[in-house]
Amino acid sequence: MIVRTLLFGLAAASAELLGGSLIYMRRTWPRRVQETLLALGAGFILALVFLKLIPVSIETVGASAMVYCLLGFATIHFFEHTIVGHLHFGEETHNDVMVSKTASISAFSGLFVHAFFDGFTISVGMQFDFLLGVLIFVAVLLHKFPEGLTIGSIVMAAGYPRKMVLLSAAGLAGATMVGVCSLFFFQTIGPQFLGAGFAFSAGVAVYVGASDLIPEINKSKDRIPPLVVFAGMILFYVSDLLLEEAVK
Repeated sequence: MIVRTLLFGLAAASAELLGGSLIYMRRTWPRRVQETLLALGAGFILALVFLKLIPVSIETVGASAMVYCLLGFATIHFFEHTIVGHLHFGEETHNDVMVSKTASISAFSGLFVHAFFDGFTISVGMQFDFLLGVLIFVAVLLHKFPEGLTIGSIVMAAGYPRKMVLLSAAGLAGATMVGVCSLFFFQTIGPQFLGAGFAFSAGVAVYVGASDLIPEINKSKDRIPPLVVFAGMILFYVSDLLLEEAVK
């Protein structure tokens, strides 16, 4: 289980690094690609949360699950938008729009915390239930690539040397793996605490989908990304059915 979880985490981290690498090589990337991937990920995450994560959390630890869920939501809000300031996905995707170095550091800090909790959520999901863990992994993977594009674009627009684009993406990939390695802690605790951690991760997922991704998609001047959100929900439903059939 440890090796399998680490491999899933490595795949998610690699997607982030790939996004940053493409900015490094190409300098810019079509905004529609980024918005579409974010929309697909948002729909998938929200369907995952409301159809699986929250119901399973309540079934496992009872009504207190919602307290842990709220705590997860509040924690990532505190770190992303209170400590380091407001964070926008896709904040800069063009070199002709410059941002300050201070703003770029703030964005990196917020995404670093976000990436850690992505890895944490994958780890807890895998320990709790493998199939749910796979669904969580897919949800994370869908927004890892645009996350790499985002940090690469911000660093480039802030005027840093191009090597910093790769270093920033590698930093977020590293944060994801640190979160994944939390599994070593969760292997030593009982199922009740694992259920609480799972409910906490559900709150984190709610925040990522509803607060980080959806607001950015709704700002799009293109009508396609908001529609892709529904495609993400359908993708979750189909993925869930396929995984259930695969284990029968």
